[in-house]
Amino acid sequence: MKFTARARLKSDLVLESITTGIIAVDARLCVGYINPAAETLFGVSEGHALGEPLHIAIPHFSQHMERLRHSIATTAGFIERELEMRRGQDRPITVDLIVTPALFGKQPGLVMEATALDRHLRISRDEWLQAQFDAGRQLVRGLAHEIKNPLGGIRGAAQLLEHEFPDSVHREYTQVITREADRLQNLVDRMLGPNRMPVRDTLNVHAMLEHVRHLVEAEAGDWLTVERDYDPSIPDIEGDREQLVQSALNIARNAMQALEGQTDATLTLRTRVRRQHTIAGTLHRMVVQIDIEDNGPGIPQTLLEKIFYPMVTTRATGSGLGLPISQYLVHGHNGVIECHSRTGCTTFSIYLPLPSS
Repeated sequence: MKFTARARLKSDLVLESITTGIIAVDARLCVGYINPAAETLFGVSEGHALGEPLHIAIPHFSQHMERLRHSIATTAGFIERELEMRRGQDRPITVDLIVTPALFGKQPGLVMEATALDRHLRISRDEWLQAQFDAGRQLVRGLAHEIKNPLGGIRGAAQLLEHEFPDSVHREYTQVITREADRLQNLVDRMLGPNRMPVRDTLNVHAMLEHVRHLVEAEAGDWLTVERDYDPSIPDIEGDREQLVQSALNIARNAMQALEGQTDATLTLRTRVRRQHTIAGTLHRMVVQIDIEDNGPGIPQTLLEKIFYPMVTTRATGSGLGLPISQYLVHGHNGVIECHSRTGCTTFSIYLPLPSS
């Protein structure tokens, strides 16, 4: 069957408008076609990719070249589900990859279809983490209330004993009981988190972060370098300044503690706008992304899914309450905190909906 020029034009328009990434390579695995969706997915341009070997044009395929050569040689395609593809030290992307042998004229080649899964996986993961966080918080609140009642009784009994036996020997014991009861009361109150709803007002994100920066630099001194990478076009948001400062400061202080003793300790504050971003199952037209990034040793992978739970910490002297409280405060603003970590780069990202969305 012969295709007219008009039919070919229509087929090209279809390939350029679909959201699935399409890449065609020849027998030498050089790129012969790439559609806009693939350009966006892999962060390359058509002008850079066309005619180049696949592993150079799109480094994400570097580790898969042998399998692609085998597919060319045997004219057998394959499908990979939830395949992680990485370019250098960049954050990996997850795709469903379908590879199909094809003929271009009389020459063999491959057509590859890459469907991005990161957003769908992140939405599912966020919903699961939100459910786990809510369940954990309800458990903590229940336990905290059960603990507070007997603590009040213990403290009251100690005060009565102190009045009954005012001599110094007994007072020493009753004061120990009172101090420990107060310490546990303070811990329980911190576990419960803030007891008020956010007081929303118009808030400049960068003014808030500058306040956090001044506090961090005052605490750290000269051993820590704080870098700023702000997007000045970000509009004001609506939020509780005190609560959002506390949330960002908790994360920054954790980063400072992770960087202690490191000669090139660097903390980076970054802001960006993300479009069509989903938070807790709700699609927002625009959100602001606030990154607090450090170049420390990283968080062990076994802890990454647990760091927002109360009492989870990597430090012997840590309380494990800073991150759960930060997450709770951001949730109160219909936002979320996510974390990505590897050796030399840990990034906590705070996502907050912009009023226009």
